[in-house]
Amino acid sequence: MTDSPRPLPLTRRRPLDPPSEYARLRAECPVSRLRLPDGNAGWLVTRFADVTEALVSPAVSARRQFQTTVSSVTLTPAEWAASGFGTAFIGMDPPEHTRYRRLLTGEFTVRRLKVLAPRIEAIVGERLDAMAAAGPPADLVRDFATPVPSLVIGELLGMPAADVERFRRHADVMQRLERTKEELLAAMTGMADCMRALVREKRRNPDDRLISRLVRAEPDGGVPLSDDELVAIGNLLVIAGYATTAGMLGMGALALLTHRGEWERLCDRPGLVEGGVEEILRYLSVAPFGLPRTAREDTEIGGRRIRAGDPIVLSIESANRDPERFEAPDVFDVTRQPGRHVAFAYGVHQCLGQQLARMELRIAFGALVRRFPGLRLAVPAEEVPMRSDMQIYGARAIPVTW
Repeated sequence: MTDSPRPLPLTRRRPLDPPSEYARLRAECPVSRLRLPDGNAGWLVTRFADVTEALVSPAVSARRQFQTTVSSVTLTPAEWAASGFGTAFIGMDPPEHTRYRRLLTGEFTVRRLKVLAPRIEAIVGERLDAMAAAGPPADLVRDFATPVPSLVIGELLGMPAADVERFRRHADVMQRLERTKEELLAAMTGMADCMRALVREKRRNPDDRLISRLVRAEPDGGVPLSDDELVAIGNLLVIAGYATTAGMLGMGALALLTHRGEWERLCDRPGLVEGGVEEILRYLSVAPFGLPRTAREDTEIGGRRIRAGDPIVLSIESANRDPERFEAPDVFDVTRQPGRHVAFAYGVHQCLGQQLARMELRIAFGALVRRFPGLRLAVPAEEVPMRSDMQIYGARAIPVTW
């Protein structure tokens, strides 16, 4: 295989599978040259072992030294700083990252999240009640996969229900691949303005929700978080907590409905839901553009020499289908013995909200199979429209009946 830079593989033969080119890259050139939309060249890492190695390597930085691997629309440092996302800790390295991570880790423990479980169950139940009352057919994306996580993240942050839709609209614009710089900045600053208003309201009228707790928190050094820091954290949680979970809810339902035997297993054996969620997370990916990283210093990954400053893209969807890590990785099996995957990354940047996402998925799929055991696609699987024009991959609509 030639080592000249190639674009990121995006063409899918089947909607639920990653691009087939990843199998060839893992076998022939697991760390390959990558051509980025802005004209720069970088590296694409495709094997599970190499991806996890890079995620824990001190020579690999999470700092966003290149703006995007998704589109040619880039922001200047000044535009990024003014957008309300400039202090997001997802793009920091220790010790800066450690300060925020330590502060937030306690907010996402299993014990604390259990307090939220009854409200998640109520939200899921309300959406399923509405589906049942309206009667078939329904759109599982519009009626279930989209509203559930947006309402949950609003509940977590203490966001008024009237504001949830506004945040969702801004997030959807930000996730589009085809948008102008002006549209992107308007969405980012619009979301930041909404979050700033929420932060100021929580300072005046605190409650027991996450933003209020962060307002009262004292990070390392005893200096409270500024409004800018709180806005960046809140915006990050909205994007991560809404868009990715909505995508995974829709894709997971589509995978189950197109693998009818797996759906029926969950209906017959509800105890399989927990392991089934782990298989959904491994088998599917809603982040086709991977995790962006930058080489902090000259280093080696997978036997390839990478120079300081080189962009690196870590492919989660390729790593989770690596046959060196998973037996029969292209088989969807809800009875598979759960093993460590990288759906939530790995190392110090492992997804902070992973336990919340797992809880939502378990509650949502458990309730769905109990309430609608006869649920089925209302159109042939190949006619389900996909969101190939978004940074978060998924189904645009899933017509179902029962």
